Amino acid sequence: MTEIHRTVTSDDRVGLDLVSIPAGSPIDLDLRLEAVSEGVLVTGTVAAETVGQCSRCLEPVTGALNVFLTELFAYPDSETVNTTDDDEVHRLEDNAVDLEQPVIDAVGLDLPMVPLCRDDCPGLCSECGVRLEIAGPDHHHDIIDPRWAALAGMVSADDGADAGPTTPSGDEPVDEGGDSSSERREDNHLR
Repeated sequence: MTEIHRTVTSDDRVGLDLVSIPAGSPIDLDLRLEAVSEGVLVTGTVAAETVGQCSRCLEPVTGALNVFLTELFAYPDSETVNTTDDDEVHRLEDNAVDLEQPVIDAVGLDLPMVPLCRDDCPGLCSECGVRLEIAGPDHHHDIIDPRWAALAGMVSADDGADAGPTTPSGDEPVDEGGDSSSERREDNHLR
């Protein structure tokens, strides 16, 4: 059994689109290597600082990552190598283990797919893009449905009040049938 305590750096960023370990950042490895019947079992932790941006408001977020790693590196002629596909198990090459891909995989699985600056982050306004946290509670946009936009120009601001039923020009009332009283008198006179 061998224990390794080492700090390494990666030439490339390690992680996901919105959050990752930046390139050149220190990555602390605290690992234990044990010889087992089928190969070398590597267990331990990978720790690093992460940076990214909130998926709702796009503000910067930072954090600490501490991933537990367990990986078997099979001996070249072991039963494990003979019974598994090449991409199912890592293999010892020249009596050495290459931890790069297992570390990348473990970090990628542990990082949040949707990082947040805080759980109740309100995000951005869908209309103007301002952060809702700083916009205030009275932030809103008067948006007219495009299907009604042509009608919006027909109504002026003072027409919004309910004016009640309209009467035709003149002083004569309209009955429910739509005829004025003078038209009714003319109809009666002709009969």
